[in-house]
Amino acid sequence: MQQAHDIATRVLIAMAERRDDLVRFLDGAGLQPSDLRAFADRPDMALFLLDFLVEDDERLCAFADAVDVRPQDIMSARTALSGPGSYGWSAD
Repeated sequence: MQQAHDIATRVLIAMAERRDDLVRFLDGAGLQPSDLRAFADRPDMALFLLDFLVEDDERLCAFADAVDVRPQDIMSARTALSGPGSYGWSAD
């Protein structure tokens, strides 16, 4: 799970350089730019951020390139953070 958090942290850093995506993310999360620092410290930040990425294939691929991972790595990280019942993953 630490790897999933690491990917999300790298995405958040990359997002700071992509103003349009950052604004869309903040709007969708109901956050103001001044809230970002406190949000980054929340335990659920990684899941919210990765959810935002997987909503749009183009965005997912762009951020995968930006943080030098495969799109499926981001999806796997998102699934690991969300647990059973998410995106087709069910508990045994």
